[in-house]
Amino acid sequence: MGKGSLLKSVWPCSMRGRLFRKYVTATAAIVCLALITNGLIDIWFSYREQRALLMRIQQSQADFAAADISQYFHEIETQMAWITSLPWNPDNLEQWRLDAVRLMRHAPAITELTELDSQGREQFRMSRQTRDVIASETDHSADPAFVEAMARKFYYGPVYYVAGSEPYMTLALAGTRREDGVIVAQVNLKFIWDVVSRIKVGDCGAAHCGVAYVVDSQSRLIAHPDISLVLRNTDLSHLPQVQNARLDLDGGDAPRGGTAIDLHHKPVLSAYAAVPALNWLVFVDLPLDQAYAPIYVSVDRSGALLLAALALSLTVGVFLARRMTVPIRALNEGAARIGSGDLTQRIAIDTRDELQELGEQFNNMAARLEESYATLEGKVEQRTRELEVANNAKSRFLAAASHDLRQPLHALGLFVGQLRGRLRVKERERIIGRIEAAVAAMSELFHALLDISKLDAGAMAKNLTGFPVAKLLGRVETTFAEAARAKGLSFRVVHSSAWVRSDFILLEQIVFNLVSNAIRYTQRGGLVVGCRSRQGLLRVEVADTGSGIPPDQQDKVFGEFYRLAEPEGERRAGLGLGLAIVDRLCRLLDHPIGLKSVVGKGSVFSVDVPLSEAHQKASAEPALQPDRSRPPAKKLVVVIDDDPLVLEGMSGIFRSWGCKVITAESEIAALSRLTQADHRPDLIISDYHLAQGRSGFDVVEKLRNTFAVEIPAFLISGDTNPKPLHDAKAKGFHLLHKPVDPIALRAMFNHTIRQHGGGLSH
Repeated sequence: MGKGSLLKSVWPCSMRGRLFRKYVTATAAIVCLALITNGLIDIWFSYREQRALLMRIQQSQADFAAADISQYFHEIETQMAWITSLPWNPDNLEQWRLDAVRLMRHAPAITELTELDSQGREQFRMSRQTRDVIASETDHSADPAFVEAMARKFYYGPVYYVAGSEPYMTLALAGTRREDGVIVAQVNLKFIWDVVSRIKVGDCGAAHCGVAYVVDSQSRLIAHPDISLVLRNTDLSHLPQVQNARLDLDGGDAPRGGTAIDLHHKPVLSAYAAVPALNWLVFVDLPLDQAYAPIYVSVDRSGALLLAALALSLTVGVFLARRMTVPIRALNEGAARIGSGDLTQRIAIDTRDELQELGEQFNNMAARLEESYATLEGKVEQRTRELEVANNAKSRFLAAASHDLRQPLHALGLFVGQLRGRLRVKERERIIGRIEAAVAAMSELFHALLDISKLDAGAMAKNLTGFPVAKLLGRVETTFAEAARAKGLSFRVVHSSAWVRSDFILLEQIVFNLVSNAIRYTQRGGLVVGCRSRQGLLRVEVADTGSGIPPDQQDKVFGEFYRLAEPEGERRAGLGLGLAIVDRLCRLLDHPIGLKSVVGKGSVFSVDVPLSEAHQKASAEPALQPDRSRPPAKKLVVVIDDDPLVLEGMSGIFRSWGCKVITAESEIAALSRLTQADHRPDLIISDYHLAQGRSGFDVVEKLRNTFAVEIPAFLISGDTNPKPLHDAKAKGFHLLHKPVDPIALRAMFNHTIRQHGGGLSH
């Protein structure tokens, strides 16, 4: 045999030996771990259940003993109360004596009865050991028994010991009327021994049996199966169960049972109950070795089971390890050949178990890899085409936006060139009007792009409230009626008394865009705006008699910069962003949008809005309404921007409104010029992004700190990213996006000044 053959014959045996040992060891370890874990869990739950059961039993025994003691004293009180119903006077002496004899006969624990009149003087005393005493007139008015009974009807005295051995207590009861006086009884407490001696706790044949005992308010032992402990006046205040019980009675949160120690310093399971009227405690203790005896048996049983299972697991592990070596080696060799690139390799295993299934999975994997290699090139080409489609769509969007921006910008340059020549007044006014129209077109496009950006970035939040739809319809009628009449169209709004739940501002923008779009594409006839309710929704419809939308274009009209054929007589039919904004707003508000259209007859756009209760108040209003009133004159405005052209334009517009203006590129330059002017500003307007990484927030904060006044301020930004808007809202600032229309600038100026009480005084 050659060297190579020898290696081949030794290697499998070596590998099989290592796998065999590992498998047997792992099998035994897993079985042992499972059994140990199961045994520990079983022991733990057995411990908890046994402890809980014993605690419930001991607690019930303590409760019953406390109830017996309370009932015993209640019966004594009832019989004493019957005696107090007889008014005291010398004529009733014989009757009172008979009642006292009857009481002491029915209550053997009472060893002495004393009748005190309403002044605390002793009138009669009967005792089992001495002769009766009549009208001794001994003054007991200062005794606690008399004072407490007169004040609270009942009195339970502390436990005391006669001859230092037998426990007694004083029980006093006042009559129903003050002149009836007080009955005082001396009660022997040895009877309580009968109560606790009847309680059997645990296995009383054991060396240490469980016991029940009673302590008084001073934690002294007053009842115990071992009467000698009681007669020795034993103090149990040092026991933890007694201390915890006292804490609980004093308003603490100590548990009513648990592990403790007994008088012999042995661990016990202890539970207690209180006798509220007497402030006594009844305890039931059980030695722990008795309490947990079933658990010890369970531990022994689990240990024996573990040893048997360990032997069985070793036997099974040896058997299974021998059967698994050959198929696992076949799997190893086949997987190695597949991993090296031989995808035609197939593994043959006939064990009719999971190993055979694993071999078939390897074979399926090799087959799929062959197919994947065959189709990979096609998938790469398909993915490349998808990326090209996405890039083309993005390029078309940018090209459309660039085209619509270049158009008014081109016209604006031509109009400015015309202004350089000599023009008549009317011609100059006409060109200025055209310039304003071109600027308005650019501003409209910028605002539409900003809305699209906010919606796509998720920066636009909704504020859902209940409001009457009539309010929205009224605003539609006020806004668009004149524009429709100017175009020769009929315009009708069908009002409704329904209430809806939506965002008033965003829903208004949706309806405004739909109505504006309908007016733009309708050349004859008219429009109708109305509502109809259906299945908990209110459908707001905008119907027109325009040229209609072909079926193959009805889905496309909601895309960006998609415009239908221009209406006859119009050279430009809008930006192509209105319906794209409507679609995004409806998705944001979860309001389904619908479209029905017939070419040549018109279109109906609809929005389904949830109905709301009519008693709710509409709280959503536009944050800032157009304000065409002139700003307050002679206000000092500070404008900070790092663009000189913006500063010049802002300076000119505010001076034309009669304001004083200071412009600067930074807060340092602004502070310098304000110092020279010796004035405090009434308003700060700052760009969001300034030079050297500074922000408008920093500038406003710096100026406010310098003048120690909350100066009104708002920001302007050319950044369409949603972050500036989030930051401004978080810091309580309004933010306008460039380009800013003069009317919007004027509205923001007036709003900010009035919000701060009309501006600051100089």
